[in-house]
Amino acid sequence: MEIFSSTMTGLIETSGFMGLDIKNVIMILLSFVLFYLAIKKQYEPLLMLPIAFGMLLTNLPLTGLYHPELWNPTTNPYFAPEYIENAGNILVSFTKETSLDYGRVLHNGGLLDMLYLGVKLQIYPPLIFLGIGSMTDFGPLIANPKSFLLGAAAQGGIFFTFIGACLLNFIDLSALGFSGFTLKEAASIAIIGGADGPTAIYLTSKLAPQLLGSIAVAAYSYMALVPVIQPPIMKLLTTEKERSVKMGQLREVSKIEKIVFPIAVTVIVSLIVPDAAALVGILMFGNLMKESGVCDRLVKTAQNELMNIITIFLGITVGATAVAENFLNWKTIFIIVLGLIAFCVGTACGVLLGKLMYVISRGKINPLIGSAGVSAVPMAARMSQKVGAQTNPSNFLLMHAMGPNVAGVIGSAVAAGVLLSVLG
Repeated sequence: MEIFSSTMTGLIETSGFMGLDIKNVIMILLSFVLFYLAIKKQYEPLLMLPIAFGMLLTNLPLTGLYHPELWNPTTNPYFAPEYIENAGNILVSFTKETSLDYGRVLHNGGLLDMLYLGVKLQIYPPLIFLGIGSMTDFGPLIANPKSFLLGAAAQGGIFFTFIGACLLNFIDLSALGFSGFTLKEAASIAIIGGADGPTAIYLTSKLAPQLLGSIAVAAYSYMALVPVIQPPIMKLLTTEKERSVKMGQLREVSKIEKIVFPIAVTVIVSLIVPDAAALVGILMFGNLMKESGVCDRLVKTAQNELMNIITIFLGITVGATAVAENFLNWKTIFIIVLGLIAFCVGTACGVLLGKLMYVISRGKINPLIGSAGVSAVPMAARMSQKVGAQTNPSNFLLMHAMGPNVAGVIGSAVAAGVLLSVLG
């Protein structure tokens, strides 16, 4: 009887119930909300569902699947010291050199720690881009190079929000327990405006890994809400006459152009912004395999098996970083608000440049295609088509909008490279 009693006592003391606190409960309930959005509402379910399950697993006490202290410079003695200086009310973080002991992670880490290495070492996002490149047709962009301008304009939300996040440091919010964002954190938040989940994860994992869970959830939530967020902005900034413009058919793009394009983009972007080479280069490699027509087996693997495997690993490990200590604070609230602003401003910048091109072209360019400059492929392009068709049912803007849309993918990766080169 004594043995049975001691055994039961031991089981109770080592159960997760003993380590459960209110913060864990809140995070578990938040994961249920994400389950609902992914399954019932189908908001980006391919990534939202793994993120939600990763959030659930990491907040179940004593599972030993993920150890945030292994990745936190304040609790891991194997990290080089990081110090923060206040330069004119703007927090600037400096790291002497990164010296994370991966041997310690492999020895003491759990399953999700092992998988998280793919995020920390910036492996998963480029592999996602490989799959995206192998599924993308850059023909509309090649046929209408002016689309590059629209894709670039839509990245305005990134830099606008970066400045806005930095300006928060000039507002005294100490009563809320909010001490402001460092430049690296501001850049990681701003990249949400590119509406590109892998790029947001790639940049944040390098600059502000402690915000990864919050930023990933915000980025994919706004990507899923493209049909809700974009149409009001598009209608507000355009007239009925502008929305009804019918654009002529795009020219046919030759195979040689489609083969040369990814090679040329890789060389040009890598020379101008070397830090963008990992994303843009792998994106273009995937596209080159597709357009060459000689790598069908590799293309199918990149589009299907590899893409699906990496999506699972990426989602569940990003969700695992959403531990209560990092997620339940005022920074998360500001991230959600600033991310929405970034996305809205990016959409507005694309539409406004589209209006300028409408004037310059004397009414030949429909400004709605500018909203597709954010890189939510192909949802943003579909919204351009939908809003245009509501005004003029005979209007067909989808292929014209795909040009700025795929340009936005390149643009967001380049923007991330610029921020990395300056702050990384």
